[in-house]
Amino acid sequence: MSENEIKENKEMVLFESNKIRRQMYNGEWNYAIADIIEILTGSKEPNTYWRVMKKRLSEEGNESVTNCNELKIPSKKDGKKYKTDCANRETIFRLIQSIPSPNAEPFKLWFARLAEERIQEVIDPSLAIERARQTYLKKGYDEEWTNARIKGIGARNNLTNEWKNRGANTKDYAILTDEISKGTFNITTQQHKDIKGLDKQNLRDNMSAMELALMTLAEVTTTELHKTHDSQGFDELESDAKTGGSIAGQTRKNIEKQLGKPVVTKENSNDFRKKKNIKAPNSKKLK
Repeated sequence: MSENEIKENKEMVLFESNKIRRQMYNGEWNYAIADIIEILTGSKEPNTYWRVMKKRLSEEGNESVTNCNELKIPSKKDGKKYKTDCANRETIFRLIQSIPSPNAEPFKLWFARLAEERIQEVIDPSLAIERARQTYLKKGYDEEWTNARIKGIGARNNLTNEWKNRGANTKDYAILTDEISKGTFNITTQQHKDIKGLDKQNLRDNMSAMELALMTLAEVTTTELHKTHDSQGFDELESDAKTGGSIAGQTRKNIEKQLGKPVVTKENSNDFRKKKNIKAPNSKKLK
């Protein structure tokens, strides 16, 4: 599915030539289900279609219905806000598979291809790495940056696996990451995002190759400290995170001394990505 125009500060998003209402909820966009149904089915009464469909799915025990959120969003008719069933992308994708419409078939075929790709990646994890690499290259990042980003992904996954196995919960991850960031860059993750003018964007996709390399060094070091100390529980993991960050931080200071300028700058993905569109080898233009 492609969105020809995404404007993060607007309540409407264009899909082809159709407007889909959306609203941010719990940190992610939720889309008006009736608008999706109207596009895919051509129904003149999408709300009625959805009520009937929702009743059928509920009777079938389909959990997609329970994952919907009733949000107040502007009506297409009078602009007033009414409670409207909305859902995030994952739930929308699942609902699309339940819509018996020829217009939904391209989506269903796409889902099938994605599923096959993921199965192949489970069999051969290197395929997932290569897919991620190609994605970044197509976005305009160069080889140096892309290689640094991919290495960082592996280091991060290894670290979070250690945290999970050593007693940390997902809420602890942000605190531990902040300790690593403070040791490495002398700033928190949020301060780092503020410097680069980011909101909900992924910070690491906006780091320079140097910043990524230092973060990877800090996280690899922290992982090894966990293993060496056989650290268990949040307090011990936090101590290792501070040490791992400080080791990378010392490296940063040495680099800055030689370069005569700070490693952390305002530069973000807009500066790292090439200004022109990059056509991937053997790729075909989507129509």
